[in-house]
Amino acid sequence: MKKSMLIDNSKCIGCRACQAACKQWNQLPAEKTEFTGTYENPPRFSPITWTKIAFREYEQNGKLSWTFTKLGCVHCTDAACIKVCPANAISHTEYGTVVIDEKRCIGCNYCAANCTFNVIGFDQAANVARKCTFCYDRIAAGMIPACAKTCPTGAITYGDRSEIMALAERRLAEVKKNGHPNADIYGVEELDGLAMMYLLKDGKENAEVKYGLPEKPRIRTAAHIWDLVFKPVRAAVVLAMVFALWINKSESAKEKTS
Repeated sequence: MKKSMLIDNSKCIGCRACQAACKQWNQLPAEKTEFTGTYENPPRFSPITWTKIAFREYEQNGKLSWTFTKLGCVHCTDAACIKVCPANAISHTEYGTVVIDEKRCIGCNYCAANCTFNVIGFDQAANVARKCTFCYDRIAAGMIPACAKTCPTGAITYGDRSEIMALAERRLAEVKKNGHPNADIYGVEELDGLAMMYLLKDGKENAEVKYGLPEKPRIRTAAHIWDLVFKPVRAAVVLAMVFALWINKSESAKEKTS
């Protein structure tokens, strides 16, 4: 049942159709932004921006290269956000993707602070964390994610993980043959596997500079310690607070009726 998407960096033209489709399907409003010296805009993720295109210019083998890469939640198998959430509001779905249950979210912001890829936005007004859902509502209904549906060049492909991995290997061979010998696949081993996989035409080296992706993504030591030691304690405290509020509400209701 595990699903994946392949982002083929060699096919992306930076049109931002995926960015617009994500906004439309999820009914996310436009975001006021400003020019920061790059075409990449908005400059960061937020509660209302879950998908964006990285515009990167760099030197490769003495030549200037210009790449576009779709960024968003990569839906890690070993996910830092799941480890640190004290309310168990973040979990893996039956498709292997990562979702946030806004009804259970307590607004602690630990997931956003510890996200390996810095893609989680925190809505201060609603006091909840938000990010890409991998279009869970669409794939549960047998549809494909909005970003993959709208991509005009076929740079985003959705399917069963085994099929996507096979496609990635085929595309890798083609891209290497067509002048990119250092091309590589990102997301097979990183954090025990990412649902959002990438074909990087110029390889993984200096991935942050080339594509806006951490070259060797790791979960912070503090997140591991939190998961093992402090998370169970904080979860108990949260439950106690919820119980106390429920008791207080019940007592107040009794006083009003008496």
